[in-house]
Amino acid sequence: MTEAELLELKRDVQVLKDIEAIERVRHVYFRCNDTANIDELRQVLHPGLHAKFVGGSYSIEFHNRDDYLEMVANSFHSEFVGLHTGHHPEIDVMSETEATGRWYLADIAMDLKRGDRTTGSALYTERYLKTDGRWQIADTEYFRLYEIVEPVTERPNLTAHYLKDHGRKEIAYNVTELYKKG
Repeated sequence: MTEAELLELKRDVQVLKDIEAIERVRHVYFRCNDTANIDELRQVLHPGLHAKFVGGSYSIEFHNRDDYLEMVANSFHSEFVGLHTGHHPEIDVMSETEATGRWYLADIAMDLKRGDRTTGSALYTERYLKTDGRWQIADTEYFRLYEIVEPVTERPNLTAHYLKDHGRKEIAYNVTELYKKG
């Protein structure tokens, strides 16, 4: 094997390692949302995070990590039950420190405080930056492919409810109103 072929192989292996690391970041993101693990979520989000989410009845945008994390803490509260999964990653490594990706979201979210359940899917488009050897989400956006919002008229018989004990007890602001901002 020539030196040039060895260098190319080394680059290819690094790209594969970067793709795996980015997939892991995204999986951590979904898990941390559903478990309201704000401290770990902070680690996978770039400080200059830009986030924009467009659904059937909302459009919301954030221009820094702290505001976004505050929204997550208030949304994934002690009266919330959620399941968010990301599928079919399409990741392109642009350089040693920048990559882009697309993910397919499937989710079920029940807000017992508001009295509604949302089921749907969306497409995420993202940009990642590698800082100090770690990949972080720098830009994340989704638009809904479909969204069903239904009233929850009776409290479900939850035999397990992780966020009841680990989610925020008092919501700092009206999340419903926040989601109506565009």
